[in-house]
Amino acid sequence: MTTRRRAHRTGASADHQPLSDHPAQAPRTGSPAGPNRHRLLLLPLFFLFLLAASFVLYRRFSASLDATSPPLSVYERGLVKTDASFQEVLTEHAKVSANRSVRHFPNPVLAYITPWNSRGYDMAKLFSSKFTHLSPVWYDLKSEGKKLVLEGRHNADLGWISELRMSGGSLLLPRVVLEAFPADLLQKKQQWTKAIDIIVAECKDMGYDGIVLESWSRWAAYGVLHDPDMRRMALQFIKQLGKALHSVNSMINANHHLELIYVIPAPRSQNLAEHDFGPLDLTELNDSVDGFSLMTYDFSGPQNPGPNAPLPWIRSCLHLLLGDNAQDGPHKHAHLIFLGINFYGNDFILSQGAGGGAITGRDYVSLLERHRPLLRWEEKSSEHFFIYSDNNVQHAVFYPSLMSISTRLDEARAWGASLSIWEIGQGLDYFFDLF
Repeated sequence: MTTRRRAHRTGASADHQPLSDHPAQAPRTGSPAGPNRHRLLLLPLFFLFLLAASFVLYRRFSASLDATSPPLSVYERGLVKTDASFQEVLTEHAKVSANRSVRHFPNPVLAYITPWNSRGYDMAKLFSSKFTHLSPVWYDLKSEGKKLVLEGRHNADLGWISELRMSGGSLLLPRVVLEAFPADLLQKKQQWTKAIDIIVAECKDMGYDGIVLESWSRWAAYGVLHDPDMRRMALQFIKQLGKALHSVNSMINANHHLELIYVIPAPRSQNLAEHDFGPLDLTELNDSVDGFSLMTYDFSGPQNPGPNAPLPWIRSCLHLLLGDNAQDGPHKHAHLIFLGINFYGNDFILSQGAGGGAITGRDYVSLLERHRPLLRWEEKSSEHFFIYSDNNVQHAVFYPSLMSISTRLDEARAWGASLSIWEIGQGLDYFFDLF
């Protein structure tokens, strides 16, 4: 029996072909079977792959466009605003407009450069078209016994001067600080004449376009300006120096005389002090001087932390010097005022006693990276600042922003004034887009 059953099953198997030799009929409902089912499953995966590949190619193409497209200006990027953030500053500060030759400020711009901050020399070359005057801080006129000595020629960088001359445009007026004893210089005609001769001779020898002279603050410290006779002699000295420079033609432009720009401190209060440079001094000198570099910065200090140059104070200084802003146009002497713009800031200590000091753009960026602070806009002063704590010591940082600089440029335009920047090596690169 067992054998037969086995034989029967064997026989039945032999009478039929294997199932694999007969094509199976596809079911009427349900999922596809066999290879068709696999193909349909692969289709969504294929489309997902195409989508991912397209996205990657788009990102690479966009990045290549960003890398090759000329950078837009800070205005076009929408960065000149009160609600700035530290992330924007860190991302954008090194990007400047590709077209560096465009000037946005119509009046003269004087830029200071210091030997102890060599970055300023590079900025002067890179953005030379933004400036009408460049003033490297190189010289001191000193008393040595009965002699007068002009120190600083070793600071003069002849290669840099040559590169500037090749690019053209900006006038080169090194700063000269008058450190000679005021009583000897102003009361002795021989010293007076010698000082003027030394300065004019240096301009001729080095091919300068004139000088920026700084002496008023030193004369005030010596009490010169409190004495009416001495003050009159001080003004006469400046006039004679201007006349001597104006009598010499520039080596670069024979139709243009050497220039004299005079540095004046900004009044500290709403009323002029006895030693302050005022409107009468301005009127006395306006025919002999080509401009006045007004130091509208350093309003605050470690003992009184606060903004570097509050906008109301700037307006007060201009009002004291020029009177009311003319309704029918700029004041007749406004173009002579080179309104001071600071490119440095201050990091003040607010707790554990007063302290702190000046910071440059590099310091500012480092503080933003370390502390990731909230930037605040102070409406009254029109300046940005932030607060941070380091080892339980609270600090307040005031540093220029695109918005704070822009408001001061607007103020200068409204008065018809010029600008002076202290100093261009201390700022952030994108500041120059504003000028």
